[in-house]
Amino acid sequence: MPALDGVEHQFVEVRGARLHVAALGSGPPVLLLHGWPQHWGSWRRLMPLLADRFRVLALDLRGFGWSDATPRGYRKDELADDVAGVLDALGIERVQLVGHDWGGVVGFLVCLNHTDRVERYIPMNTGHVWPTLPLRRIPKQLGGSAYQIVLASPLVGRRVGASPRVLRGIFKLISTQTDAVLDDFDSYAPRFADPARARAVQQVYRTFQLYEYPAWLRGRYRDRRLTTPTLWLHGSADPVITPALFEDIGEHADDVRIEYLAECGHFPPEEQPELVAGHVRGFFAS
Repeated sequence: MPALDGVEHQFVEVRGARLHVAALGSGPPVLLLHGWPQHWGSWRRLMPLLADRFRVLALDLRGFGWSDATPRGYRKDELADDVAGVLDALGIERVQLVGHDWGGVVGFLVCLNHTDRVERYIPMNTGHVWPTLPLRRIPKQLGGSAYQIVLASPLVGRRVGASPRVLRGIFKLISTQTDAVLDDFDSYAPRFADPARARAVQQVYRTFQLYEYPAWLRGRYRDRRLTTPTLWLHGSADPVITPALFEDIGEHADDVRIEYLAECGHFPPEEQPELVAGHVRGFFAS
């Protein structure tokens, strides 16, 4: 497990799984949700920058890091239910929330389905649940999401998702500060050598490709609005998630602002931790 001075590790039972939470600092609680193929350690550079003001909690999502990899439970609304269950287990009524990549998508669903649990929300380099797909964007979008189809595939997806060479190549491709992102690489790839965790990743992508994304495109959340005050941070050099995928978020939210992070790719918490920390501290204190 990655080392971080002062961090405390807890395990809580939520919806049939033992989930891991790393905690640092004291003050109002801030919960961090990571993405693929990472775990709580992806926040290791950011957590100390917030710990003087907040109780910073970094959750390993179901199937990732040191949380249990159960046979089922990877639809994104189920992962959002996990987050609410973790807050219940820790005795936390309301939290400031930050989500990156898949953690960002899960964070939106926490805000929608458990509205009273989140005071403010910061998504980073992620998508949302009100997607549109104009014909002119289909070829580019298919190219950018081809890796998702591979990861969702039976057998092949498990091998690809557990390959250190593939994971390292992806990190290099979609980051600008590659050395910083790869600093914890040796704690990411080995986790997915476990067949149960490899299957968990496959289910994260497979449920999205087969069920969730088609339903979202058809307007499953068309009549739902984001009421949580939201600051969207986006590394502008991300080649996979581009502004065209989320710039319409204002049509679905009561209070949202987008800030672009220059010279930053897909991994703001590692590539620009000081800049991200400044935004987090300012927004959560306002």
